[in-house]
Formats: sequence, C-alpha cells, structure tokens
Amino acid sequence: MERVDLDDVADTIGVDPTSAREWAENLGGWLRSQAENLGDEVANRAGAGGPAPRAERTPGAEPTPTRTGPTPTRTDPLSSAQPNPLDVPSSEQGVALAALDSGRWTVEAETNRLTSQGEGPGPQDALGLVRELRVRDWITADGTVTLAGRHALQRWLDATPA
Repeated sequence: MERVDLDDVADTIGVDPTSAREWAENLGGWLRSQAENLGDEVANRAGAGGPAPRAERTPGAEPTPTRTGPTPTRTDPLSSAQPNPLDVPSSEQGVALAALDSGRWTVEAETNRLTSQGEGPGPQDALGLVRELRVRDWITADGTVTLAGRHALQRWLDATPA
C-alpha cells in the first residue's frame, strides 16, 4: 500500500495541513470502528441465516451452484455502519462540545448552525460539525450535550496535552 503525504495533498488543494491530518486521523478511527462493526454484522447475519452454501467446483469446469430458486437481493453490508460514541473527539469536536456544554455556543433551532453567545471566539467552519456530534449521540437535536457527549469531552480533555 502506498503512503500519501498529507502535507503535499493539503497544499495542493489549499487546506491547512494540521486540519488535513486531524481529518485523516478521524477518518482512520471511524474506518477502524466500522471494520469492527462489520465483523459483528457479518457474524449476526451468518448466525441468523447460517452461512451461504458454497458452490461445488470441479477442476476445469464451471462451478455448479447448490442453491436453487431466485437470487437473493444484495444489501449494502455497511448500511448499519455508524460512528462510535466512544471515539475521542477531534480538536474541533472537543472545542465545540466544551463551548456547547458551557453555553457559550448554541445550535439554532431546526438548523445545523452553531452560534456564539456572549464573549469568546465563535465557531470556525462548522460545516458538518453539528451533524458529526449528533450522529455520535454527543448532542441532542437542540444542541444539548448528552451524557455520552460529556464523557467524550472528558476523553478529549484527558487526551489533550496540558
């Protein structure tokens, strides 16, 4: 497998290299959790219907299927994939959780827009950030930090150098 220099990619597309690295780390964590979930999903499906019969094969001959009847409909094996609520938040997610928990930031009703309340810096480039926090069950639809969100914030604080 070929390694990609994220700094070169970030420079090419005009993105901050630090942000690109954080995004890549988050993506890697998400992919690992999906791979773990996929193994569970495959095991659950195999347990429910048993493994599919294997085709018999004679050397030099076409395989002879042992199953009869209509071809089963294929489903997307990743259709149930979802982010893990036990992930460590990225820097952007951790800052957002802290600001939402303190009340400095809020989520506008019926939107994914973060707004700043009072003093302090406001959200930077919140595109998708609220959605990321919601799908991990770290915030509710109205932007309230959940118990899982508070635990995620604590993991982020513990992982952040002092």
